Amino acid sequence: MSKFLSLNAKDAIKGLVVAFFSAVLTGIYQLIQTGGSLTWPTIKPILITGVVALLGYLIKNVLTNSQDQLLTKEPKG
Repeated sequence: MSKFLSLNAKDAIKGLVVAFFSAVLTGIYQLIQTGGSLTWPTIKPILITGVVALLGYLIKNVLTNSQDQLLTKEPKG
């Protein structure tokens, strides 16, 4: 886990895998279930949701310290 107000490569990889792919796969699944077709106008909002989910995850990690406490500085020592 990275320190407060910083990110490491592990955070970025986890964010990509968990947030982006979860949002994208869920969106595509819902699109198929409703009978929609996979065209750019229908896929674009799904991809935007994936990017927003990824950014949300990364922002959460920047604002969390290595003890998984939100908006708290690193403990001393």
